[in-house]
Amino acid sequence: MAIVAEGMPPTIALEGSRKQRGNLTQARIRWMILAVVMGFGLVGGRLIQLGMVVPDQSIEGQTRDAIMASRPPILDRNGLEMAVDIRVPSLYAEPRRIIDVEEAVSKLRTVLPSLDEEWLRKRLTGEKGFVWVQRELTPAIQEQVMRLGIPGIDFITESKRFYPAMSEAAHILGSTNVDNQGIAGIERYVDTDHLSVLQELGLARGNALTPIELSVDMRVQHILHQEMQDSMARYQAIAAAGVIIDIYSGEVVAMASLPDFNPNEPASALVKDTFNRITSGIFEPGSIFKTITIAGALDSGTVRITDKFDARYGVRFGRYTISDFHGKNRILALPEVYKYSSNIGTIRVMQAMGKDNFRAFLSRLKFDERVEFELPEMRSPSIPKSLSEVGAATASFGHGLSVSPLHMVMAYTALVNGGNYIAPTLFKRSIADAEKLYEPVVSAQTSEYIRYLMRLNAIAVGGSGSQMNKLALGYRAGGKTGTAEKVVDGRYSSSKVTNFFASAFPLDNPRYAMVVMVDEPKAENERSGTTAGWNAGHMTGRIVQRIAPMLGIAPEFSELLDQQIVPQSVRQLYPEGF
Repeated sequence: MAIVAEGMPPTIALEGSRKQRGNLTQARIRWMILAVVMGFGLVGGRLIQLGMVVPDQSIEGQTRDAIMASRPPILDRNGLEMAVDIRVPSLYAEPRRIIDVEEAVSKLRTVLPSLDEEWLRKRLTGEKGFVWVQRELTPAIQEQVMRLGIPGIDFITESKRFYPAMSEAAHILGSTNVDNQGIAGIERYVDTDHLSVLQELGLARGNALTPIELSVDMRVQHILHQEMQDSMARYQAIAAAGVIIDIYSGEVVAMASLPDFNPNEPASALVKDTFNRITSGIFEPGSIFKTITIAGALDSGTVRITDKFDARYGVRFGRYTISDFHGKNRILALPEVYKYSSNIGTIRVMQAMGKDNFRAFLSRLKFDERVEFELPEMRSPSIPKSLSEVGAATASFGHGLSVSPLHMVMAYTALVNGGNYIAPTLFKRSIADAEKLYEPVVSAQTSEYIRYLMRLNAIAVGGSGSQMNKLALGYRAGGKTGTAEKVVDGRYSSSKVTNFFASAFPLDNPRYAMVVMVDEPKAENERSGTTAGWNAGHMTGRIVQRIAPMLGIAPEFSELLDQQIVPQSVRQLYPEGF
């Protein structure tokens, strides 16, 4: 029964009671709403904690765009694939989502037994975001792992570099690391050319990137690499290397250096002595440097192609006398100095030019600076800033200074292409574009003389290139041998040598220059020797014989072609030749 206050009408008392109950209900509703909001807040916070709200999607600091980024395919000059991306699954984990770490470790090791148990346990423990478990797996492994049904374990598809030719172009291409970033060779050069920026922005995805076309001809590269392998086995050498250049465009047609590595296994590049001897090795070049000395003297005008030099006696410097390996002990015409590889005659040629002019000529041919080239694996030469009389004498025949085979082949390129130095390139370059970069270093007349001397050395009786010519008949190749004794315990060793052969072909209409080297060769058989003509020369002949037809050079056996190479002044003074 309601109690009504004295003097208050019943209807007013009833209305007051209803208002009290309404206020109470509204308060309860407000408290319920607050409780629900707080509950949702707690749940939301937990969801964030559990990672069910999308967190930072990077894996160990790498964005997914960068992980999934592609590299452009690398093609040879004929469109053959040298390096391509393949898509591979990589396994990662979200430790904060893993319910039972021990169960996850046990199950994963049934499919990936190579994973260290303790290492894996640490990777899967804690509140970390995304961590790598194992990268670059196969689709079959991916399927087995997914069947395990482990929460917090998943895959992402990323790019892996693949090199179809394996080691054949290893020093040209270089390699990439597990993040598909270039770490050596042209791969590293491409990364420095803004590819990494495209990857970070997510613009390097799929097949959108334009292929990179190199100047290399993989047909020629295969033969060069194969002949390097053969020579190492044939002559029991510790190393071999070679490079072939288009003399008018400066394009690298092929380049190989052994021992090499498999770029599909980047760690193999860390094995001792797998460096690129063409670009990052420097050596005393030996007698292939005589071509440089003679070219400089001829171009200076102080020496003529018909001049004669006294090689009857050795050249004496204090207590030391420099003599010839197989001396003729007579006066030699300049072509004979070259053909017989006379140290004495070459010194006389250099002295006629003058040691300072000789040193300046080396700078003109860029022997005292690093070759401008795309590969990062380069080494600076070692040439004295000034030459003493004896220093100039030994340098004239390739001793007392060290340069790379790339230096040598580019110098020979200039000496046979009409006299123009052109920086080498691994990218396709037209002759028209190359001509804009030409730097004249010798006259066209000097270039003609050098082509004659190189061919003479191949076809004349007693020429050091005659062994090469026997194997490359018809292709009008010519060149110069070089045998450089190695320094062992501070002294030159006659038993350990580095042999070179520098060449060009076809010399009636030259198109390609080549330098090959064989390090510490042994005699092939009882009838052969260990000087350069027996190994580097033979190898050059075999290479030319195999690659010339591929390069569109037809064999010609007419003696008229060789006669056309002989300068008119030589033909008049020495009609019977040498």
